[in-house]
Amino acid sequence: MKHQDTTPEIVTAATEDPATGGTEPHTAPPEVSAASTAPSRWGRMDSTGAVYVYGTEGERYVGSWQAGDATEGLAHFARKFDDLRIEVELLETRLATHSSEPKQTLTSAKHLRDGIPDAAVVGDLAALIARVEHLVGRAEQAVEDAKAERERARSNAVARKQELVEEAEQIGAEATQWKTAGDRLKAILDEWKTVRGVDRKTDEQLWRRFSKARDTFNRRRGSHFAELDRQRGVAKNRKQELVDEAESLTESTDWGTTAARYKQLMADWKAAGRAPKDSDEALWQRFRAAQDTFFARRSEALSERDAEFAENARLKEELLAEAERIDPSTDVKAAQDQLHRIQQRWDEIGKVPRERMRELEGRLRSAADRVRSAADTQWRRTDPEAQARVDQFRERVEQFEEQAARARSTGDERRAEKAEQQAEQWREWLTAASNALADR
Repeated sequence: MKHQDTTPEIVTAATEDPATGGTEPHTAPPEVSAASTAPSRWGRMDSTGAVYVYGTEGERYVGSWQAGDATEGLAHFARKFDDLRIEVELLETRLATHSSEPKQTLTSAKHLRDGIPDAAVVGDLAALIARVEHLVGRAEQAVEDAKAERERARSNAVARKQELVEEAEQIGAEATQWKTAGDRLKAILDEWKTVRGVDRKTDEQLWRRFSKARDTFNRRRGSHFAELDRQRGVAKNRKQELVDEAESLTESTDWGTTAARYKQLMADWKAAGRAPKDSDEALWQRFRAAQDTFFARRSEALSERDAEFAENARLKEELLAEAERIDPSTDVKAAQDQLHRIQQRWDEIGKVPRERMRELEGRLRSAADRVRSAADTQWRRTDPEAQARVDQFRERVEQFEEQAARARSTGDERRAEKAEQQAEQWREWLTAASNALADR
């Protein structure tokens, strides 16, 4: 009996090439029809119940059916074929979704492929074999890809641990922020435990470097804190000396000198560094109590002085009122004498509050300037040298103008310009002197 050609049709599709971003052709898996929909297309059963499946090289005996007619017998073996087809599809799904190791999928696909030629099934065996072969090829590629991915992961893991080791070595050799550096080394260790895929030999080599870096850091940190303890002992002794001196100054009445000394003691305290915590706090309380005692006494004394200064300011305001009434326009000499007497009384009164000094001194200075200005004006009106200065300036102007003219007549323009500039400068002074003389 003849049967139809069951050679599967090969379909060429395209997929994206991840290396180039373009596409490359590949052979798509052939379609495998469900045998149970038309089992007589793929095999036959003879009158004795023997069941045969059609193949590319003729038909092959697959079993015997005695439980019913030919339709039922072919349907039974067709369902077994469909079970194989479904098993292939499941393996394809596993491979596509990475739900299992590709090596396991490859082993199952090969086992399935090797069993198909002798399988007791009725269906499109050629298409099924082609599909399984396609699955085997994809699985083999997936195995190679997984191997390459593991190698990439291993390389990345080695590179990351190398980075962590180098960072740890830098911290171990250089770090001085002990808390931050210690926390970072702990974080590096935590991350180290999560980095997997490094071969044992490389991992052990990197681990030895990391451990050495940690040991180096711990030794440096230990030495630092040992030195810090020594320094704190020295600081404690120094602060005890400062406390003793601060307590000896509490009864001083030399306010300015003692306040300056307390300021220096505070600077020395800060420069001494930190003592052990319990000692440092106790010494500070004694030091501050000594300061507070002195400055409370000084504040009380200064309050009395401030009251005295306020009264002095009131008295000086009375003098200012008198000074601001001086009229030097009628008698300059009398105005000068009156201002001199006011200035003498001003000095005798004494100090005023600091915040009032500029205001009061400024008002007295204004009154004195007014008297001085009147005296200067009177002197200028009687100054015999004023006209002589005007004549001298005019003579200098004429000299430079003559120099400019001579230079220009000889073609020396540069010297002419320079002489004109000098003449202009002296002309300005001449104008100012003439105006001063005219205003008298």
